[in-house]
Amino acid sequence: MKLRHPLRLASALVLATALGITVSASSGAAQSTWHGGEPHAALFVETDATSGNSVLSYWRSSDGTISFAGSYKTGGNGAVAAGASADPLASQDGLTLANNGADLLAVNAGTNTISVFSVSGTHLQLLQQIPSGGEFPDSIAASGRLVSVLNAGGAGSVAEFQWLGTQLVPIAGQVRSLNLPPYPLATSTNNPPDFHHGAGQVSYTPNGRFLIVTTKASTNSYDVFAVGPNGALAATPKVTASVNALPFSFVFDAAGNVVATEAGASAVTTYRVNNDGSLTELGTVDDNEAALCWISGANGYFFGSNAGSGNVSVFTETSSGAPVLASTTPTPAHAGTTDSVVSPDGHFLYVESGGAGTIDAYAIGSGGTLTPIETVFNIPLASEGLAIS
Repeated sequence: MKLRHPLRLASALVLATALGITVSASSGAAQSTWHGGEPHAALFVETDATSGNSVLSYWRSSDGTISFAGSYKTGGNGAVAAGASADPLASQDGLTLANNGADLLAVNAGTNTISVFSVSGTHLQLLQQIPSGGEFPDSIAASGRLVSVLNAGGAGSVAEFQWLGTQLVPIAGQVRSLNLPPYPLATSTNNPPDFHHGAGQVSYTPNGRFLIVTTKASTNSYDVFAVGPNGALAATPKVTASVNALPFSFVFDAAGNVVATEAGASAVTTYRVNNDGSLTELGTVDDNEAALCWISGANGYFFGSNAGSGNVSVFTETSSGAPVLASTTPTPAHAGTTDSVVSPDGHFLYVESGGAGTIDAYAIGSGGTLTPIETVFNIPLASEGLAIS
């Protein structure tokens, strides 16, 4: 395993000249453009800095290693959920790609906005910064021409947007309250939300029929909104109680089932999405670690980040869709293991540790085994969100 530091702007200029990359400073942001043929694959990280949020861009090589390429200001500010440490937003998918990777969407929880970038390789161009439709946006999802933003502040809400040409615009009348109770009860406005109680993730089902939200410890449930023609959301969600406390994040398996982390038991639970939006449990398993909160997946394997244990657990499924613990890797041994993302070809896993300021790269082998490739240091502490192309 190789250990190295990402390039700062000064050293990036030297390397860029050799690689044919143009690097320039603009409003304090380093920018890069690839001039050597097809753009390299990229990895994006959101800093969530409260004094000025940015997205960091990294070249992603064919061997899975990454190199710093540029930093791009979102135009908004980050924020910190009450009590949060390793991941300031205590959420999944604060950063996501849309339109087949042509656009990158980032939340600005401190200014209640979202930023829209166009993507060319590792180069980003800020196109828009628009209101999120609520307080403390912490997760964002895209499906076709639709985008949904989860606002975790106050009573919580989801706000629906659509693409009109190259512009992202809110859909009139498409903000839905989650009606989350104050925490502590009757003494708080929930802004910023408590890190255990603010809603954790929003995502569309693979078929686009439903929009799912995790409420974490606020109501320990999954709120599922039907998505109608032109993105119209049902007036109220179908609510299913989680099997274990603190449902945090989720992905989908090949059958479209929900594969969810439930941090109260450090467990993964799978659910079938029914035609009425209700969820049916298929199975649950804990990993005997601490604070399993974030998850990613590829090729039938799912990688859960244990923030309390500083490691990654690997899960697979039975033929009926029940989760099975395959292994727990002793590395990365870094404080606050949080977000992760799998490369589009399923060959590499990248794991962020917001408590240590690192990204660990792994090669994914047969049986979901993880082989460390490198650790990149000096990622800003408490960064959150990963996206990959």
